[in-house]
Amino acid sequence: MIPSELLLDGYRSGVFPMGTEWGGVDWFSPDPRGVIPIQEFHVPHGLRRTLAKDIFEIRINHSFREVMVACSERDETWITPPIVESYCRLNEMGYAHSVEAWSGGNLAGGLYGVAIGGAFFGESMFHRVTDASKVALVALVERLRLRGYGLLDTQWVTPHLRTFGAYEIPRSRYLRKLRECLRIECQFTEEAQS
Repeated sequence: MIPSELLLDGYRSGVFPMGTEWGGVDWFSPDPRGVIPIQEFHVPHGLRRTLAKDIFEIRINHSFREVMVACSERDETWITPPIVESYCRLNEMGYAHSVEAWSGGNLAGGLYGVAIGGAFFGESMFHRVTDASKVALVALVERLRLRGYGLLDTQWVTPHLRTFGAYEIPRSRYLRKLRECLRIECQFTEEAQS
């Protein structure tokens, strides 16, 4: 397991861990860095239709471990057992969070990440039902916007994330933005961080 303070200090410094296939952990600080604009977040037209149908129930931190395990279920994954345990500990401390889309009483999709100050560091997402992870992402951005967050970090930008307006910024600019946002006091949930 990664010590919680080391993990939090890493995020505060602009680095994040990924598990390796041999059980270790590597740390990364991409240049450029991927971010999603919170205020200018783009919801694609097709997703707007899905949202209008209101077929998913959004829950926060209801099944954090299950979300992490579901995110790890792919051919190649950095979400190794030590990573799962490390982030579950951060969840218990009030720093790591899951945003979940439920349908028919089942977890249909979701995402997880870490919140410190006014920054949210997105880690991974998954879906079992079409559009479930996208609906969870919309719910995340709405929550960040309402609660005054200034940074949504995606680490890298994928074609999928570009459809929501994700873009890359130089690491130096990212680190300046991160320092600014760490000074903002935001609460992802009503429970205080310990």
